[in-house]
Amino acid sequence: MDLEFIKWFDDISIHDINLVGGKNASLGEMISNFGNLNIKIPYGFAVTTSAFDCFMNYNNLPGFISSCIQNILNNNDLVNLKRIGMKIRNVILEANFPKNLEMEIIKSYKKLSGLYRDFDGKPQKNTDVAVRSSGTAEDLPDASFAGQQETYLNVRTNKELLFSIKKCFASLFTDRAISYRRSRDMFHNVKLSVGIQKMVRSDLGSAGVAFSIDTESGYDEIIVINSAFGLGEIVVSGQVNPDELILFKPSLKKQKDPIIEKKIGYKTHKIVYATNPGEKIEKIKLDNEYQRKMSITDEQAIQLGNYVLTLENYYCSLYKRWCPLDIEWGIDGLNGELYILQARPETVVSKADSSVIKTYNLVKDDKFKKSKIIVEGVAVGKKMSSGRVRKLYSLDNRDNLSSEEFFKPGDILVTDMTDPDWEPIMKISSGIITNRGGRTCHASIVARELGVPAIVGTINGTDLLKDGDQVTLVNEGDCGKVMSGSLSLKIDEIYVKDLPKLNTKIMFNLASPEKSFNYHNYPVDGVGLVRQEFIFNNYIKVHPMALLRHHTLGDVELTKKITQLISGFKNEREYCLKRLIYGLSRIACTFKNKDVIVRFSDFKSNEYRNLLGGQYFEPNEENPMIGWRGASRYYNDKYKEAFGLECEAIKYIRDDMGLTNVIVMIPFCRTVKECIQVQNTMREFGLERGKNGLQVYLMCEIPSNVILAEQFAKHVDGFSIGSNDLTQLTLGLDRDSELVQYLYNELDDAVIEMLKIAIQKCKKTGTKIGICGQGPSDYPELAKFLLDEGINSISITPDSLLRTINVLTNSSLKK
Repeated sequence: MDLEFIKWFDDISIHDINLVGGKNASLGEMISNFGNLNIKIPYGFAVTTSAFDCFMNYNNLPGFISSCIQNILNNNDLVNLKRIGMKIRNVILEANFPKNLEMEIIKSYKKLSGLYRDFDGKPQKNTDVAVRSSGTAEDLPDASFAGQQETYLNVRTNKELLFSIKKCFASLFTDRAISYRRSRDMFHNVKLSVGIQKMVRSDLGSAGVAFSIDTESGYDEIIVINSAFGLGEIVVSGQVNPDELILFKPSLKKQKDPIIEKKIGYKTHKIVYATNPGEKIEKIKLDNEYQRKMSITDEQAIQLGNYVLTLENYYCSLYKRWCPLDIEWGIDGLNGELYILQARPETVVSKADSSVIKTYNLVKDDKFKKSKIIVEGVAVGKKMSSGRVRKLYSLDNRDNLSSEEFFKPGDILVTDMTDPDWEPIMKISSGIITNRGGRTCHASIVARELGVPAIVGTINGTDLLKDGDQVTLVNEGDCGKVMSGSLSLKIDEIYVKDLPKLNTKIMFNLASPEKSFNYHNYPVDGVGLVRQEFIFNNYIKVHPMALLRHHTLGDVELTKKITQLISGFKNEREYCLKRLIYGLSRIACTFKNKDVIVRFSDFKSNEYRNLLGGQYFEPNEENPMIGWRGASRYYNDKYKEAFGLECEAIKYIRDDMGLTNVIVMIPFCRTVKECIQVQNTMREFGLERGKNGLQVYLMCEIPSNVILAEQFAKHVDGFSIGSNDLTQLTLGLDRDSELVQYLYNELDDAVIEMLKIAIQKCKKTGTKIGICGQGPSDYPELAKFLLDEGINSISITPDSLLRTINVLTNSSLKK
């Protein structure tokens, strides 16, 4: 027996890449080293690159293929690329195995089948296997292209196995593979191994992928899990919008609750074993109950998270460098066990240059004001781009068109879904928009590698976007928006190592949890203001009292809308709590070990009325700007129950998730008595100043906060100046009124005097004080004043970081 033709997984290590390819080498490495840790990995064997060479040489294919490849003059000539690729693949599929190689493969398959039992207890004759390509230049720490070669599932007979192996060999010469390797001069000595791996019955359970790094921002303290019912091919191929969970690694390591995000996807179908003769797998429709159900439990996600941590630590040690992973997993529906199917190094976002922070921002000009959001989806990449919509539903009609007519460089590709076969088109596009897919599917990974921004999972993008229209892709955090027109973009670059050091802390004002990971490597000292109003507006989307009491209102339509919103949660209360927890913890974990100051909700009554169901719980006030807002709501019986949810969410984040960097802040607190009253109410809901290190801050935005700063300081740990409200109340004007807007001036002598008094009193009592607002960024003289007075921190929006640092640096030099 020629042992070089067949290698069993437990005889393979990562050092055998040249013989078995990256995927098989990784499987062998895991099987050899993780059995004692109870990480289950399906067994199998590899058909080696020696077998590949034997097959190719036996059929005189190397010379034939080389001459064909030389006839490809231009990778962008899609028609020529398709014809030559198809010619090579057909010749490979019609070729024959040498008899000795064929017998070795069949003998090994028979041995693998005998390791498993049928329901009657007898050894299986033809067990179900996955036939996976494993390239010598694929799934390596320094080279990867997601889905470049093929995988075939539920293969069961000798004949099917042999033909599937040939199809894997042929997949070395798909259009995408040829284009990719030619563009990187990787055609020399490219070989393929094939893994024959026992199937996990995830067709009866669920499956998906997990990344030990955020695939968009590169934040490495989280684990992203995408999941769907049935075989995982439906996730990696982007045929559904999967469920998503995000786990925070430090909480996972401390055995705290690590789940900081959980979203139910749009799962209309699942892939299962086929019931029709001649078919191996088929896609079946899911009923509404399963579409609204998470395909992985919290307990399974945490178990998977621990596996990911173990594997990542091992691979980092193995490669002697940081090595985040891309993992495929499955849950067997027969035995309920979780299996790791593949693990490979992530090679796109982890290779990005972290010393330069590049931001893309829309210019808010007339074109922007006239533009509208056409459709939204899941953002892939941080870039923004504009181009002409070109809708394509398949690649089949390109023979009838010149490549220039088919798709022009710079066009925006709009389609139902892509797979790696679309790579030649994807790489010349300026953006990609799909109806289906998640941010960890092959198409998304390919788009990142190519550096092309994409928005996937729009559901109906092909219906709403019109061929030939100019559109702009706007990617902000997890959310991608397609806006009408060709909008102007501003690209800023921040060179982190060149930024000067400041004595005053620079912090961020953040509203959107979905953008927070983008800021994980920004040189700031934490978050000076998290506005809970944004969480209610965008994460919860309903008035909290309406959530709790809608059944008593008799509004059938409201109840219907709320029932749809809370799908996937036990009840309304859990929905509100969990959405608050996910939104706030996501920001808190981004800035771990740094202060994150969360301001309790500060909607005005007119703003609360705009929330779903808000009209039943909010008064009509003549001047809501100085009406029932902030602290006065929290102990009032008309809102107290909703405030309790805010307190419980903060308590859970700090105590159960271990995110003790979260500080709470009371807004619009008019009197010292009210400050005490709010904290008594907080205590009723388990949130107590000083307990588990909890700090309580106060917004300094009312003249009484300044005048009685020393008295307020006895009951709080810090102040944050809200210069907008302090200006309007010092000058006695409504900042929302255009009639007196000309009088509004943060540099007015009276406002400056208020700031001076507040800072001086805080210094006298030893209380921390900062400011959260754009004033220091917009007005250098204000920045200089604050520095001279010795303010502890300045909190700004992320897009003004560079400008603020420059202003503060210049102000410091002028002292």
